[in-house]
Amino acid sequence: MKFSIAIVFCLAIAEWASAQTHGIIDNSDSPYVQHRGINIGDCRWTDGFWGDKFRLCESVMVPHMGEILKGDIGHAYNNFRIAAGLKKGRHQGFAWHDGDFYKWIEAATYLYAINHDESTLTELDELIAIIAQAQEPDGYLHTKIQIENIPHFSNRRHHEMYNCGHLYTSACIHHRVTGKTNLLNIAIKNADLLVSLFQSRPTQLSRFGFNQTQIMGLVELYRTTGDKRYLNVAQVFINNRGKFRDKDDPSVTGESTGDMVQERVALRKETEAVGHAVLALYFYAGAADVYAETGEQALIDALDRLWENVVDKKMYVTGAVGQAHHGVSSRHDKISEGFLNEYVMPNLTAYNETCANICNAMFSYRMLGIKGESKYADVIERVLFNSCLSGISTDGTHYFYTNPLRKINGVLDYSTMNTEFAQRQPYLECFCCPPNLVRTIAKSSGWAYSLTNDGIAVNLYGANSLSTKLRDGSPIQLKQETQYPWDGHVKITIESCKNQPFEMKFRIPEWADGSKLTLNGNSADVDTAAGSFATIRGTWSPGDVIELELPMKIKLLEGNPRIEELRNQVAVSRGPVVYCIESPDIPPGTGILDVYLPSNAELIPRFNPHILGGVTTISGDIAIRSERSQRMYQAIDRPQWNTSRAQFIPYFAWNNRGDGEMTVFLPVIWK
Repeated sequence: MKFSIAIVFCLAIAEWASAQTHGIIDNSDSPYVQHRGINIGDCRWTDGFWGDKFRLCESVMVPHMGEILKGDIGHAYNNFRIAAGLKKGRHQGFAWHDGDFYKWIEAATYLYAINHDESTLTELDELIAIIAQAQEPDGYLHTKIQIENIPHFSNRRHHEMYNCGHLYTSACIHHRVTGKTNLLNIAIKNADLLVSLFQSRPTQLSRFGFNQTQIMGLVELYRTTGDKRYLNVAQVFINNRGKFRDKDDPSVTGESTGDMVQERVALRKETEAVGHAVLALYFYAGAADVYAETGEQALIDALDRLWENVVDKKMYVTGAVGQAHHGVSSRHDKISEGFLNEYVMPNLTAYNETCANICNAMFSYRMLGIKGESKYADVIERVLFNSCLSGISTDGTHYFYTNPLRKINGVLDYSTMNTEFAQRQPYLECFCCPPNLVRTIAKSSGWAYSLTNDGIAVNLYGANSLSTKLRDGSPIQLKQETQYPWDGHVKITIESCKNQPFEMKFRIPEWADGSKLTLNGNSADVDTAAGSFATIRGTWSPGDVIELELPMKIKLLEGNPRIEELRNQVAVSRGPVVYCIESPDIPPGTGILDVYLPSNAELIPRFNPHILGGVTTISGDIAIRSERSQRMYQAIDRPQWNTSRAQFIPYFAWNNRGDGEMTVFLPVIWK
């Protein structure tokens, strides 16, 4: 087979590309965005919360996961070796396991962008060589299909598109960071096969847009190579949805029809988020990438509706999404791992797959780029500090697939479940979430800043150093010092910049009423309304100091009155962090269902460096109800209460001290 023109083109632009702005999503030249990504590696977490998490990611999370995936537990590398003819054996793991391996490669690449450890590059080159050997001459690459001699593209539940998408994204990131084309060439060869098969929209392949990571991946390949065929076929996968509702198709088996896979209603006409939450949010994120290149109004109108539906009617206080393991959509289609009706928000059985939560942040990151509005960064932050990190233990080696908001011992029979567990696990047979989580931590510094047309925007707060170039090519260096999220004081020092005016935008979180912004010790005299970007425009000098004071008040959060599961219950939050209470922090023998929160309880925050890796805890009085009957219903007189001192911990850190009970929401006693 002849090499693709795109490969030659890619090699020709490699030197040019290294001098351009290439972020996690490369929207540097996308015509329909307002905030553009910084170069991968331009921002580095240095200290504090995210500095600690990144160092753990570098020293434990990625190496530990690599050993799993390259060994006989995680199977992934062995599958590629078998497909390449270098090892005998059978395929192990789920059909989408190749994609999990690509996500791990992506995570390792982000680390290399920061630490430039050449041993990482050497190892990745060795792995990529095996992947190349496994690829078929026409570009096809899917180890399960190849090892088991299954006809290509015969059943979409084999997740061929999902694996393709993660291959493309990983390859583009690898090329942007390293300048190498070895993985990119594999991706281009595979994408050329997709173009040849899907561009003409043959009927027999019209339903293969299933787990839609390929849309994001194809757009990234377009951005990387300039080959518009990839953007065109990405649009094909969007246009194919919404036309099929039945199972009269041999490529479709099981429950993968209708709302479950977002094919009952065409995306441009859809009014609510439905079906499998990961499939939906990958789809929406991919469509946002397409809009950034095409500017199609119908597409962004739909994405606006869907983002609002997710965030305002189907998202948990932790930023988590996908309320149920099993259920039905509002249009009565069977669904799993996905969205229920609006305001149906169970706590104990909340599914909230880690991947879905991360996808929620990915979708919002793209909308942040398109719209430039702070509300999208608020969602990213909510996910990162809560329902993303809850998926991994504080030591970086154990994982949750689901993230409920309440756990009661003896209620759920985990032996009958395939993804829910009483405690985090050292390995999940369905391993999609752990590498997704680890790559998110590894790339999180790339979300901290965006480039505006006239300057720079600060999206996320955490101690870091930034060395990048503004849109006009002028260099800028910043240093951010803070103990956020435990402390609301943020200090940003300009270390170098151009001597012409430009703007700096600072996100004021939606919870941060009363924030103050100063410049060189004086009021910046700009609007600091919560839920907006505060903008200072002027001529800056090295040594200028901007200080932001975010009020870190402890707040009690209640749900919308339509959320039946949350009536007369509240959650405790401080800044972006949602808190929970679990068994180690209440009197021995007390069940979590016996704990109530007095509305007038004095709640006191205190940073504790010796608990859960160093977190701010919140202490206060709780009321414990005694002598409660276990009957279905019973008559009640005035309840009897005992008062006890208790401690709340960040939700992300629960279940690191043994198998106990936990809840985010507590019934409140109003006083």
